[in-house]
Amino acid sequence: MARLAIEIKDERKKEKLVKAISEGRKPKFMTRVHHRCKLCGKKGGYMRKFQICRICFRNLANQGKIMGVKKSSW
Repeated sequence: MARLAIEIKDERKKEKLVKAISEGRKPKFMTRVHHRCKLCGKKGGYMRKFQICRICFRNLANQGKIMGVKKSSW
C-alpha cells in the first residue's frame, strides 16, 4: 500500500515537471524529482538503462531474465 502511494506521488511530480517544462518554466529544485525502481519502488541505486534498482537487477540477472546480461568472473 505504501509503495503504491509513493509511486502515485512520484507520477504526479513527474507530470507537474513535464507540464512546467512544456510551459517554459524550470522546476524550483531538480533534486526533488527521483527515479524509482519499477519493481520495488526503491529510489537509491537506480539503473536508468533498465529502470530498476541494483538489487532487483542482480536478482533478475542471476535468474537469467535480463537478455544480454551474464555474471562475469575473472
